Formats: sequence, structure tokens, C-alpha cells
Amino acid sequence: MTFELIDKKKKQLDEKRPLPVNTVNSLRENMLVEWTYNSNAIEGNTLTISETKVVLEGITIGGKSVKEHLEAINHKAAIIYLEKLVEKKANISEWDIKNIHQLVLKNIDDKNAGAYRNENVIISGAKHKPPRHFLIKEQMDNLISHYNGEWQRLHPIERASLLHGEFVKIHPFIDGNGRTARLLLNFELMKAGFPPVIIRKEMRVEYYDSLDLAHTTSDYTNFINLVSRCAEESLDLWLSVVV
Repeated sequence: MTFELIDKKKKQLDEKRPLPVNTVNSLRENMLVEWTYNSNAIEGNTLTISETKVVLEGITIGGKSVKEHLEAINHKAAIIYLEKLVEKKANISEWDIKNIHQLVLKNIDDKNAGAYRNENVIISGAKHKPPRHFLIKEQMDNLISHYNGEWQRLHPIERASLLHGEFVKIHPFIDGNGRTARLLLNFELMKAGFPPVIIRKEMRVEYYDSLDLAHTTSDYTNFINLVSRCAEESLDLWLSVVV
């Protein structure tokens, strides 16, 4: 796979750095809302994008559950944690992954937040079956080993896609795997200097199908193409504001 066009657009953005502070702040605020809304909506959260924005500003929406409010608040907190990790420019660790997941489920399911599942699960609508619970620790160790090893030679989009995909394939937690995976995806892209990507709610079917194909055939082409399109869309947005 080639990433020439994306690399060209990223170079254009890099040449504009340092970006104006107010511009970066406005892009970040937009990102916080868009990312939180779409990632939660993919998982069934019914807050609209405008309601998500209001909740992130600290206002309660009538008729919406406490859980849906917490999902939005927690996701923003997880992004802020992620940004601090990105600043360190360190590779993701198993400890970081558990901390991210703990933030995603904070006050929603504290018993399972940050803890690997101790029971077996299936994924509704998917052909792939996650590993049995007693294999999770070993498979997560292997994931981190691949990530720190041969994956470091890959293009950031490919590496981020594999990190997301292989994490979801293991499905290490009872709940919150999808949100955590999309946070990991953007951690790797942001660390490489890319703007965060937004996998939109409208892409849900394509997103799940491309992941299931990757998990059952080890062919990540469709999923990497999806992430590439999202990365290009984010680059286009940033370039439209700073150019």
C-alpha cells in the first residue's frame, strides 16, 4: 500500500508549523466533540452531536441516561490522558491501555474498568470469535511485542491500524473495547504528527465489516484504506483552516 498523497498533505501541514494557537485550540475543541460523539454513537450512545457538545461543557440533557452522559465525559477525559501520553512520545504500554480503558468505564463499571475480562464472549454479528479469557494476557503481551518490534518499521497509518485491529481482535475487556481501540488508533497517529482521525457513525457497517474481514483472514487492506480515508479527511480539514 502507498501513502504518498497522505504524506504529501501531512508535509504541507508540517510546513505551516508552528500553527497559530487560537487555530489549534478551535480545531482541538472541534475534534473533542466530533471524536467523542462519533465514537460513542458507533457503540449506541443516543446523544446528538450538539447534545454531546453541551454535556462536555458540563450541562445535563433531560431525557438522557446518566450512562450516556458519563460516556461522553469519560471519553473526553481519556482524550486528555492520551494527549499527555503523546507529548511524552513514548510507545504505548499495557499499563497505558488499562489506564485508558479505566477512564472509558469510570463510574459506569468500576469493577471491570482497566481489568481484563475473566469470562468468554462473542461479538454480535461478527464471524470472528475472541480468544478465551485465559489467553488474553499472553495475546496482549504478543500484541505489545509486535508493536514494539516489527510494526515500528511500518507507515504510521498501517501501524495504528494494526494496533487498533489486533487489540479489538483480542477483545480483552468486557466492555469499552471499541472506544479504547479508537483511542489507541489516534494515539499512534497523533504521536506521528497526524491530526486525530474521526471514524464516523455513518461508516459503522463498513468499519465493522473491514475489521471482521481482517480478523478472519488477516487481510487488513480494507481497514487500512478506511483509516487512510479518515486521515486524509482530517488533514484536509486542518489544511483548509491553516493554509
